[in-house]
Amino acid sequence: MSGSSLDGLDIAHVQLEDVRGAWSFQLLHTDCIPYSNEWLTRLQHAADYNVSDFLKLHTAYGAYVGKCVNDFIARHSIDHQVHFISSHGHTVFHEPQHHTTFQLGDGATIAAITGLPVINDLRAIDVALGGQGAPIVPIGDKLLFGQYDYLLNIGGIANITVWQNNAPVAFDICPANQVLNGLAEREGLNMDVNGNMAAGGNVLHDVLDELNHGEYYDLMPPKSLSNEAAKALVFPHLLESSHSTADLMHTAVLHIAQQVARAAQHYPHGKETATMLVTGGGAFNSFLVTQLEKQLAPLNISVHVPDAEIVMYKEALVMALIGALRWREEVNVLSSVTGASRDSIGGALWMV
Repeated sequence: MSGSSLDGLDIAHVQLEDVRGAWSFQLLHTDCIPYSNEWLTRLQHAADYNVSDFLKLHTAYGAYVGKCVNDFIARHSIDHQVHFISSHGHTVFHEPQHHTTFQLGDGATIAAITGLPVINDLRAIDVALGGQGAPIVPIGDKLLFGQYDYLLNIGGIANITVWQNNAPVAFDICPANQVLNGLAEREGLNMDVNGNMAAGGNVLHDVLDELNHGEYYDLMPPKSLSNEAAKALVFPHLLESSHSTADLMHTAVLHIAQQVARAAQHYPHGKETATMLVTGGGAFNSFLVTQLEKQLAPLNISVHVPDAEIVMYKEALVMALIGALRWREEVNVLSSVTGASRDSIGGALWMV
């Protein structure tokens, strides 16, 4: 899969086992293939293409994914060990209010290049059923990580899964790494390693107040953010500001931590103590994790960052699970999360 932070193409070779409804997994091999400058530019501007060029890009990106998968299989010597490919693709257009979403990466092209069955277009049926089409990771949270009370993923956009009446509820919280990385780029950096720049800055209280009063934050789930909506929510207050980058970075981190705490507060755990699993690239930002711990401590929620491989590849792992459930024709998208009219079996299947 490819996330909104555009770190690269995540590929995970996953072994899944289901024993009477109890699922377990092994991450056998994992890689993140960084995007070239050409692909970064094409993906960043994909939504601006005309129809003809966009369709060609859809096919070209499918070919790119297929080649990367073939290289991955050869590199790890796992020929004849892969049963199918589950491909999330790269989200370019997401307007569930108009029953429309689009993930780049043509499944037919991936299948043709790899010679393997491909499951993709994982969100479309949920959106057609009136759902947000996002987040779709909570089925994995339920089946693979159900021991945690809260599951936070900090990617380009931060999203969370919580439990209500034993059913998962999940939603996008706020823009995250796409903002922090955008600020780092002002200083010629790809990212703020360990949050060191943010840690050296000071909070801009007026800016923080403006950020925290975004209209999106007052909406109740189900809700989700497209990349464009996320940028519109916070970019004008940050990337167009004349304040120092360190101060803006510090303020943005506090904003993310406060919004996560606000989201958790809406869904009290009712226990003496609770745990929050934190994954995604933001889990490597030490300053951000520290601020999360400070904001969540009054709620008696402790933060757990798992080993680095799960941090980086949890979403790819869940895409594998979603594909396995689709292969078995079992529910893999939950209406309690997305607001669709019913649970669904998401994904188009391409056979060769």
